[in-house]
Amino acid sequence: MKLTEPGYIGKLKVRNRAIMAPMISNLANPDGTTNEAHMRYLEERAAGGIGVVITEYTYVDNINSRGSRNQLGIYDTKMIPKLRRLTEGIHRWGAATFVQLVHAGGKASPDINGVESIAPSAMKYFNHMAREMTQEDISRVQESFVTAAKLAQASNFDGVELHGAHGYLIHQFLSPATNKRTDKYGGSFENRLRFVQEIIDGIRSETNFVLGIRLSLFEYDQDGYGPDYGLKIANSLKGIDYVHFSAGRNAPPGSSAPFYYEHNHILKELKGRIEKTSVVVGSVTTVEDAEEVLKTADFVALGRALLADPHFVRKASTAPERIRPCIRCNQACRDLSYGEVRCTVNPDTGFENRVTPKPRLRGEMAIVGGGVKGMEAALTARSYGLKVILYEREDSLGGQLQEVIDPWKKVEFDRLISYYQHMLKRRGVEISLGTEYRGSGVYCLPDEVYPELPQSSEISIDSNVYKYHDLALSLAERGEVIMSNRSLGNLDRGRAEAFRRIAEERGVKFVDNFDFKFSLMVKDQYDIMKAMISGRRTAMEYLQSNIEDYS
Repeated sequence: MKLTEPGYIGKLKVRNRAIMAPMISNLANPDGTTNEAHMRYLEERAAGGIGVVITEYTYVDNINSRGSRNQLGIYDTKMIPKLRRLTEGIHRWGAATFVQLVHAGGKASPDINGVESIAPSAMKYFNHMAREMTQEDISRVQESFVTAAKLAQASNFDGVELHGAHGYLIHQFLSPATNKRTDKYGGSFENRLRFVQEIIDGIRSETNFVLGIRLSLFEYDQDGYGPDYGLKIANSLKGIDYVHFSAGRNAPPGSSAPFYYEHNHILKELKGRIEKTSVVVGSVTTVEDAEEVLKTADFVALGRALLADPHFVRKASTAPERIRPCIRCNQACRDLSYGEVRCTVNPDTGFENRVTPKPRLRGEMAIVGGGVKGMEAALTARSYGLKVILYEREDSLGGQLQEVIDPWKKVEFDRLISYYQHMLKRRGVEISLGTEYRGSGVYCLPDEVYPELPQSSEISIDSNVYKYHDLALSLAERGEVIMSNRSLGNLDRGRAEAFRRIAEERGVKFVDNFDFKFSLMVKDQYDIMKAMISGRRTAMEYLQSNIEDYS
């Protein structure tokens, strides 16, 4: 298996070909320093066998470089002791670690930084204007990157990755759409590269560890560049050890494409190998995806897959069927305006520092209900050593997941059902299907059951509940379906835009008029993570109430 073979990035030997992609966590402190929760989150992925852990994008000055609340920062020597603790924890598990350096540029919110944002050229970013950088600004920011790299080396990181993708400052200089300058930092391809090349040269003159860059191979924006331009950037930069290919500027789906897009969506645009060590990310959520990437690239970056299962790499070579699958829903992992990192299929993500030892108990427990809630309750009870029998009145496990109609969603959600089926069997849970059990035990019936749509040739839906999104696609094939725009308000932008496109192709009409009299109005999606948490809690409460029977 190529994934588990060792490799080199520069002079650094890496134990395998798997890299943890940098992902916003918002687990750091408000001043950018790290803490135990943040460290444990990263250490768990190192413990899971990953070759390299790349921190989330880490801001390089305390002026206007920060892109999100509670983002990790590296701009002062006072940060070194805790950052050394972070790198030490990762190194103890045998993984290397890089820090990704970023200046958010025009995308930096004045509401977060308290000062105006800057960009290569004056233009609007989201709901604010960014002013054009002066030569003084450029020199100051370049020096901030170099200082951050020196701090990273002093903190025992094995290298740094420059964030030159996703519409942040370095990318803003590289992209013709956002760099309209006419001085030596714009106007030609070579000039657009000058800003980042000078940063690379500065870091190289002050440090002696791995230096890489993350680039958008292409942009999804209407005025965006294509993969040929991205490859030209990668091959033209000098003094870097590797290129990490992602995609996107501002338009979705970027690197984290939802289930409406194919797996390995960035790899498919990369035509052949480049002249440098390469890393590719983008909808790599299965072992097969990773192996496919490694036919073209030297290393593969795993993002959401490691949120779903931190031990993805360790399981890949021994028991891939035990990998808890990412379903590419882009829900909990993308709720980062104010939230911290979470995963819809892994309630432990972001809470790695709260794991407590479990006592061994004796006895038997009956679990009633074979949906997500019941299956999670069964696994919870079994983890205490109890004999568990899971009863389900239908002929298959999965509960409401079996009712998914949306064909794109169903492919991914079926992976989760298969995972549960395997884990229940492996852990020795006895399963009784087609059984209407009425005895004592833990009843894990759904906490929320949504009403059926009314029977009508014209249906209008105002709901963020995914069941009704599925039904809208199905019903539009034989009748008129109207949906409110706010029905998509809780979805990740990439998923919302993809669903709207598919729905409109099937004839669904979207309306803005909130005075419209809808035939169905239901809010508050009860999602998979809520069902998992409910199942664990229900099993625990039953155990605590009857502990004398199991001690």
